[in-house]
Amino acid sequence: MVFPIAGGNESKGYEISNSLRFNDGDSPKLEFTPSSTGNRRTFTFSFWFKRSTLGASQYFFYTDNNGSGSTDFLIYMGSNDKFSIGFLDSSQKYLVTNRLFRDPSAWYHAVVAVDTTQSTASNRIKVYINGVEETSFGTDNRSDLGQNTELDFSRQAVHRISGYSSTAYLDGYLTEYHVVDGTAKAQTDFGEFDDNGVWIPKKYTGTYGTNGFYLEFKQTGTSANSSGIGADTSGNDNHFTPTNLAATDITEDTCTNSFATLNPLGYTSGGANYSEGNVKINTNDATRSAGVSTIGVSSGKWYWEIKHTSGASNSQVGISYDPQELARTTTSVGETSDSWSYVAADGDIRHDAADLHSGSAFSDGDIMNIALDLDNNYVYFGKNNTYQNSGNPTSGSSGTGGFALDAGETYFYIGGDRTTGGGATQEVNFGNPSFSISSGNTDGKYGNFEYAPPSGYYALCTKRLAEFG
Repeated sequence: MVFPIAGGNESKGYEISNSLRFNDGDSPKLEFTPSSTGNRRTFTFSFWFKRSTLGASQYFFYTDNNGSGSTDFLIYMGSNDKFSIGFLDSSQKYLVTNRLFRDPSAWYHAVVAVDTTQSTASNRIKVYINGVEETSFGTDNRSDLGQNTELDFSRQAVHRISGYSSTAYLDGYLTEYHVVDGTAKAQTDFGEFDDNGVWIPKKYTGTYGTNGFYLEFKQTGTSANSSGIGADTSGNDNHFTPTNLAATDITEDTCTNSFATLNPLGYTSGGANYSEGNVKINTNDATRSAGVSTIGVSSGKWYWEIKHTSGASNSQVGISYDPQELARTTTSVGETSDSWSYVAADGDIRHDAADLHSGSAFSDGDIMNIALDLDNNYVYFGKNNTYQNSGNPTSGSSGTGGFALDAGETYFYIGGDRTTGGGATQEVNFGNPSFSISSGNTDGKYGNFEYAPPSGYYALCTKRLAEFG
């Protein structure tokens, strides 16, 4: 089975339960304006992030006084997929890594420690990614940042997470967002290496200073108070006001339990568009336009759901051992010897370009169920919790109503119908849904599903994957 390779994806101690999902098409942001001035020379940012869209400028933090003597401070991912810091104003200066950040399955941890009182310019801004200091920069203007310069952070100016002016909104996930006013902290205050050498979070036990804050993203309200999405739980009550963020943007996908999403680097023939943290796809009026999961599995029992938002009759879902073969041959899922599909328009279950079963077609608003049993090598397809072919996912080796598989590493696959050219919008739920759930079922411990997973079936997340490692 495949695990995300960068960042801490399994914790053996301190657990993070929530993240906040940003969809750039919604222009989401969090904003806070300090009521008093704190320390503008010395401060620390620490946060975990998981990217969704690549190749676009996206801001983790932005502040700009927009006035005389303004000295901006910006933390962002550039359109070149490099981690970047911006500072000063009249002539903007930058610190830009050589390293690229292009893994949409990985959680990364960033620490940015600022101390302009340092006599050595390279010590005035330090960047750590996954516990290691970045030392290779394509652009390094720290020598232009004079000793004791006061930046716009902790000034009575807007402090924003996501967005630069009215552009460059985040597209991805954030969690465990700490800002410490008045101290340049070490990366080890926020994380540590586990026994396998993987950087994982640890509980921060220090203070936050005047304008520091801690965002856990556990609340679901939309007010700038302790019940809001941007609630500060540091004790400072420096709450952020959310804009275009809702309760459905709070997810369980975190740096200690990473859930599968669709992979924007995977098969996108025909121009599929991804959104909502890569769990929503529009197949863009094209046949064979498709997406594949970031995680593949070769053992265990797995469950996920797909909600058809629009154009259901133009879509199909399924599994494949070799999604790259589908990409190479521009062939739809279910049309090869190593893929199976459930076709919306007629309800057919297909494999190797042949119909295995004629089932129930589905419409907009329907939720499909896929139960994948790789211990006994069967797949079960359902519609609104009724499994086709009188399937019983808990029937074990008998495989009642299931469709037999060969052994192999298996990926979820979603896309346009093999024959129609109309677009479809579908939302995939591996346990981290973008759509509202009315019932809130788990796999016994993890995930958030509309229907209860069959007994013994799990959400596709790293905590469950570790049980089969």
